[in-house]
Amino acid sequence: MVGDWKPVIGLEIHIQLKTRSKNFSPEGYEYGAEPNTLTHPVSLAYPGTLPVVNKKVVEYATLLALALNAEIRKTFHFSRKNYFYPDLPKGYQITQYDTPICENGYLHFKIGKTWKKVRILRVQIEEDTGKSIHDIDPFYTLLDFNRAGVPLLELVTAPDINSPEEAQAFLVAVRQLVRHLGISDGNMEEGSLRCDANISLIPPGEDKPGNRVEVKNLNSFRFLRKALEYEIERQRQIYESGGTVERETRGFDAVKGVTFPMRTKEELHDYRYFPEPDMPPYELSQELLEGLKHKMPPLPFQLWKRYTEELNLSEKEAEFLIEDLDISRFFEEALKSYNSPKSILKWLMGPVRASLNQNSISIEQFPLSPQIIAKLAQIADKEIVHFTVASQKLFRELLKDPSKDPEKLIKELSLDQKADDSSIEDVVRSVLQAFPEKIEQYHKGKTGLLGLFIGESMKKLKGKADPRKVKETVLKLLNKEQ
Repeated sequence: MVGDWKPVIGLEIHIQLKTRSKNFSPEGYEYGAEPNTLTHPVSLAYPGTLPVVNKKVVEYATLLALALNAEIRKTFHFSRKNYFYPDLPKGYQITQYDTPICENGYLHFKIGKTWKKVRILRVQIEEDTGKSIHDIDPFYTLLDFNRAGVPLLELVTAPDINSPEEAQAFLVAVRQLVRHLGISDGNMEEGSLRCDANISLIPPGEDKPGNRVEVKNLNSFRFLRKALEYEIERQRQIYESGGTVERETRGFDAVKGVTFPMRTKEELHDYRYFPEPDMPPYELSQELLEGLKHKMPPLPFQLWKRYTEELNLSEKEAEFLIEDLDISRFFEEALKSYNSPKSILKWLMGPVRASLNQNSISIEQFPLSPQIIAKLAQIADKEIVHFTVASQKLFRELLKDPSKDPEKLIKELSLDQKADDSSIEDVVRSVLQAFPEKIEQYHKGKTGLLGLFIGESMKKLKGKADPRKVKETVLKLLNKEQ
């Protein structure tokens, strides 16, 4: 709500699919490839060429339809959407108009601490355009047709979104979903996920919104939110000054943080839709549908309920697992070997994540198996080796040679000997005796020196003591020094 004005927002999201070839032609696509090196007579609309639908695109679209609980159309055809633009080789785009692959679905997404459901009006299969490049040559616009024909799914929501924050959270949820399904990488910085937003305002005391404005080509979560925030305020000021919001298409200037007019909104008949004459209707088989249902991974909403309600994980822990389905799978496999969710998560969110980030690898490339991580969690829980020592020494040695058995390695490294309370106190006392000046500074308020005393004690104990016990002993002896 903006004062008494209620925003009404719907999104049109374009999802680029991870297929080896384009939608209606056989060549592949790679982001950042040399311009015009990934083209084909079909995607360039040479005379006499005929498009053939990519079966994998239909499969991915159906998978998304199932995940959205949508009504799937068993027989559909493609249509031509006619308009002129320099980077559109055919002069039309092959899309779906009156027979989208699915309609009337919904998606749950998390906004703050609550869940909201947004209705999905339709998902349709289409192809991308080429790319116009305006900033290389000072006199000419250059055209790169590598992207022409790349498969897209257009997901259109109902106007169920009521704030920029909700719009941003919903787009994040869509990216999470398509990554879970393995149909798109969802990288907005590479154009794999793009968004147009339709926004109007309901005046105070009324129930119908004013004219709708479409903001095109929003390619980041932050830009979507900023564009909507600006547009809501712009429309409010127009209405409150007695004006009328024009129904139009606008762009977003990310540098200035403002929207700007592009053109008046086209009506559907401006595109002169008609069925694609070069392609027959497509029929989905029941066998394909059943096979995809069987392959469907657990969805983010389902995982959230399992992790927070069944396993009693915190929201932060659940979000960590849901963000990456491969990590979620790794976690589930580790649980089969050692059913202690919190302990396994401590390893995944600590040493494992640090190793992945340090080596710039995914969990699929991680050298240690879920069973090994489960074994490490069990070793730490039983205090055979304290977690700190296990993560600093045992874990590192296993990364060097994943074939080694953790329990044998403990003996090889002499990590299984624990220091008792009396030996800990003896070592801590000797450390404190070596730093009389530091002790004096500590008592004068320089409490950061506590880390020095603990660290030196752990070194002398060669990591064979519980750091918590060492800390307790250091504090106890320091208090005696006062």
